[in-house]
Amino acid sequence: MKMIKEHINELFEKEMSRKEFVQYVGSSLLIVFGISGLLKSLSQLHSPPRQISDSGYGSSAYGGTKKA
Repeated sequence: MKMIKEHINELFEKEMSRKEFVQYVGSSLLIVFGISGLLKSLSQLHSPPRQISDSGYGSSAYGGTKKA
């Protein structure tokens, strides 16, 4: 089985048109960012939900204080 480095070297040595090059680069970027996005989504499934604050911007209808 070939190592990844050998596959990359073969790809760099291969003659290709500009269109093929853009397709390889585009698909590689899609794979990299797609996989990282998927991993982020999966990691957020196991994290505890964020607590919503009772104070701060947007905590009441007009930004005033709440009456007890």
